Amino acid sequence: MNLLLIALAPVLIIAVYIYFRDKYEKEPIGLLLLSLLAGALVVIPVLIVESLLTQINPFSSNIPNAAYNAFVVAGFTEEFFKWLAIVVLLLRNKNFDQYFDGIVYAVFVSLGFAAIENVFYVVDGGLSVGALRAFTAVPLHTMTGIYMGFYFSMAKFSGQNRTLFFLQALLIPLVFHGFYDFFLMTKQIVFLLAWAPFFIWLIIRSFRKMKKLSIITSQQQEINDI
Repeated sequence: MNLLLIALAPVLIIAVYIYFRDKYEKEPIGLLLLSLLAGALVVIPVLIVESLLTQINPFSSNIPNAAYNAFVVAGFTEEFFKWLAIVVLLLRNKNFDQYFDGIVYAVFVSLGFAAIENVFYVVDGGLSVGALRAFTAVPLHTMTGIYMGFYFSMAKFSGQNRTLFFLQALLIPLVFHGFYDFFLMTKQIVFLLAWAPFFIWLIIRSFRKMKKLSIITSQQQEINDI
C-alpha cells in the first residue's frame, strides 16, 4: 500500500495543481476522471505495440539502438496513443471551449498513463525508484501533455494552420520524450550530462506554454463577457 501511495502521490499533486491553474472555468470532474481513465487504458495498446517494436529492432550498436528505443518504441508509441485518446474522446467535447482546456485535458490523459506506468516501476523497484520518478518521469509526462494540449488548443481555436497544429500536438511531445529517454539510454557521459540542462529547459518552456495559454484564455473570457 505504501508503494502504491508513493507511485500515485506525484500524479495527484500535479493533477490538483493543473486543475487550479485553470482559473476561468473549471472542467467537469467526471470529464477529468474520464481523461485519467483514458490515459490509464492506453497503457494496454502501448505495451502491445512497444513489445512488437522491440522485437523488430534492427539495431544492435549503442547509439542507434538507444535512438530507436527512445524515439520509436517509447516516444512514438506512448505519445501517439495519448494523442489518439484526446482526439477520440475529448477534442470535440462541448466542455473543451477555452484555450487552456487543451492543457488540462492533455495533462490529465498523460497523468493517467503516468500513474499506471509509475505503479509498475515503483512496485518493481521500490521507494528509491518512486522518489526518483516523482521528480523525473512523472513531470516528463506532464510536460509532454502541456505541449500536446497547447497545440490541440491552437488547432481547435486558431482557425488557421489546423493540420500543422494537429501534427505538432503529436510530433513535439514525441521528440521531447525521445530526447529525454535517449540521453539516459545511451549511458554515455556526454549524453547523461546533457540530460539535466535539457530537462530544466523543458520545464521552463512548459511553464511558458501554460502562461501563454492562460493569457489567451483571459483575453477570450474578456471578449465573451462583453
